[in-house]
Amino acid sequence: MDNVRLGTVAALKHRGMWIVFGIGFILLVIHLSLTSQPVDVPGWWNFKLGHIVAYCWLMLWFAQIYARFGVRLAIAAALLAMGIGLEYVQGLVGRDFSYSDMRDDGIGIALGWGIALTPFGKVLKKIDA
Repeated sequence: MDNVRLGTVAALKHRGMWIVFGIGFILLVIHLSLTSQPVDVPGWWNFKLGHIVAYCWLMLWFAQIYARFGVRLAIAAALLAMGIGLEYVQGLVGRDFSYSDMRDDGIGIALGWGIALTPFGKVLKKIDA
């Protein structure tokens, strides 16, 4: 199958490397979500900026690799499911369970998708060239 049918940005020469980095970012988010010594990231009003930034970054990263709407929608759904799942696991391992964290993950995903529609959504393509 060619890259276009898979929904990838065909111009990325090092697509596999970018995907590996993205998987690394996912593993980092999982680790930071489940560690017994969480990073204290300041919030803004009732929003946790760490959640928003982390999920924005993940969505923006993968949206640069996968361009088709349906693939991006699947990525967004998978990231949201990951965030929800991690909240439930946090509740099991003695960390705080919070519905507002799930909301903040969703906000980050939406922001990342939106940013991917701007020139910032072509950064990997420019680095790859």
